[in-house]
Amino acid sequence: MNLRSLSLLFLLALGAPAARAQVNIHIDLGLPPVPRLVFIAPGVQVVEAFPEEVFFHSGWYWCRRSDGWYRAHHPRARFDWVAARRVPPALVRIPPGHYRNWRRDDGPRDASRDRRLDRREAHHWQERERKERRHEERREHGHHH
Repeated sequence: MNLRSLSLLFLLALGAPAARAQVNIHIDLGLPPVPRLVFIAPGVQVVEAFPEEVFFHSGWYWCRRSDGWYRAHHPRARFDWVAARRVPPALVRIPPGHYRNWRRDDGPRDASRDRRLDRREAHHWQERERKERRHEERREHGHHH
């Protein structure tokens, strides 16, 4: 093997991890256009009678799989993989599998209280995402100079 071939192999090996890091992972769940939701905790709802656990929290639909969490803004949209650090703690604390095929079995809840909690949590997560975006922009800006 000559030096040119060895150099090419080395460059290809270095580029492979970077190429893998840019792959987007997503899933399609086949949810109904307007799924029925059941409140299960303050700020957290689950899609009723669905074979997978799909939660609604802070304006996002969330689904946990063995390889991590996925989210989408709309039930019929593609669910994109989300880094673990971006998953709300309220969802992480839910035991896996507990809300699969969940059905409404409790009496009516205090819907106005739940809406207040939803707004508060949504605001918290929007602020967190804004801070993370600013941090990433500053980091990218610093790398260009």
